[in-house]
Amino acid sequence: MNDAHGIVTIDTGFHRPYFDAAYLIVEHGRVAYVDCGTQHSLPAMLDALSWQGLRPEDVDWLILTHVHLDHAGGAGALMRALPNARLAVHPRGAPHMIDPERLVAGATAVYGEAEMARSYGEIVPVDAARVRELHDGDTVDLAGRPLLCIDTPGHARHHVCVWDERSRSWFTGDTFGLSYREFDNARGEPFVIPTTSPVQFEPEPLKASIRAMLSRDPVAMHLTHYGRVGDVARLAHDLIAQIDAMVALAHAAHGHADRHERLVQSLTHLYVERATAHGAPLTAQEAAELLAMDIELNAQGLEIWLARETAPRRPVQVR
Repeated sequence: MNDAHGIVTIDTGFHRPYFDAAYLIVEHGRVAYVDCGTQHSLPAMLDALSWQGLRPEDVDWLILTHVHLDHAGGAGALMRALPNARLAVHPRGAPHMIDPERLVAGATAVYGEAEMARSYGEIVPVDAARVRELHDGDTVDLAGRPLLCIDTPGHARHHVCVWDERSRSWFTGDTFGLSYREFDNARGEPFVIPTTSPVQFEPEPLKASIRAMLSRDPVAMHLTHYGRVGDVARLAHDLIAQIDAMVALAHAAHGHADRHERLVQSLTHLYVERATAHGAPLTAQEAAELLAMDIELNAQGLEIWLARETAPRRPVQVR
């Protein structure tokens, strides 16, 4: 899909249709990608160029919102196909793109080698000379079109979001949550839930990041999961309310031997109840099944965050 501002939504093919998006931004025949899916997404990424009458040589930038593998796993392979492009990424993420060994080891420990190969393919390093670190407030220039990048922690500490003044929209990675099209109601209004990450979820920074994006009065958000959504103020309100509810559920489950199971059940109830109230055209079982993987990840993220929050603090020694 190509909109009036030269923004093209690409379905990367990860897991299922309309689940994982990357984007092209086209300006005066020059191109920036925002995120890129996995190595298996490479054909879709290059096909999107040719459908616009463009070539790999026309790409100036690959901007990564963060380095989780569904967003950045294919970066090295894609960069090898783009002779003139530079990769732009948060300073905390840059080392993992240049030397992905730790990234691969961590993901393999979670998923196993067979699942890594099936879902993500080979993780290829990026030449350090082609990597630009994005600090808060940095601008990427695309043929005179400024793309402002801000630090947006909460989902991950290596997360940036990209503001495009031309379209008055953000490219949000995972900071503005998940909005699957199956949950749109009869009026075409989107439904959204927050997404934690298993190791770096931080609720207060996440809410601050959402508010920082809202301060520019955007007309739309371009989500990785999935696509362009409007009605931004309502969705931001919903996200912040749900983050607070999720934190309360985590505290309620704390100290129970079956904490994880309690969290999975309570998160499922939270999201399904809200989806039903929204008018999503799904049964409760269908909604729960579509969100099952995200519920599991959110439960893990909340548990790890809560463990940090409740760990004994070292006393400060005064000398």
